[in-house]
Amino acid sequence: MTPNLTEARWRKSTRSSGNGGACVEVGIAPSAAGVRDTKLGDDSPTLAFTRSRWGSFLDAIKSDRLDG
Repeated sequence: MTPNLTEARWRKSTRSSGNGGACVEVGIAPSAAGVRDTKLGDDSPTLAFTRSRWGSFLDAIKSDRLDG
């Protein structure tokens, strides 16, 4: 089942560069989270996650458990 992002509130990531480069938006909805390209807005393909999976992803980033 695809997570539902119809009620997502989108915001530009604070880690995105503002130089017309790689900018992403993060959208949070009651049961899902998503990531999309800022430059494309609503027309952007979206990576969607359940809120549980999104939380696990953020925890992994914060604890430096991802290879970079």
